[in-house]
Amino acid sequence: MFLTEDNEHSGSADTLGGRIVYAREAQDLTTSQLARRMGVKTETLHDWETDRAEPRSNRLLTLAGMLNVSPTWLLTGAGESPVDSLTETEMMHIRESVVRMREQVLTLVEELEQLQKRLESYESYQA
Repeated sequence: MFLTEDNEHSGSADTLGGRIVYAREAQDLTTSQLARRMGVKTETLHDWETDRAEPRSNRLLTLAGMLNVSPTWLLTGAGESPVDSLTETEMMHIRESVVRMREQVLTLVEELEQLQKRLESYESYQA
């Protein structure tokens, strides 16, 4: 997918540095976290993100892998963007949340039913 003007990051993702920032944020990483994982100085990654420098090819491949994007997308913006790959992950988290919340609601319903029975039992005893 090509980034379009509808995308809130489209203005910043039209350069290599902008795409690095976009993909890093999609992974919910700070510049220092990614730099540490890459084994580079935070300043080095910052220079890449601000288009003051470009990573060597071996670093670019590592960067793409860590950001879960293709090297082609990082270099050109062509292909699947992080938004496309996050959709699946977001859906998985939503499904997990729905299952967890449903279990909580079912537990609450059971507790309410038990409390209602106790209350009815107490009220009939008092009568």
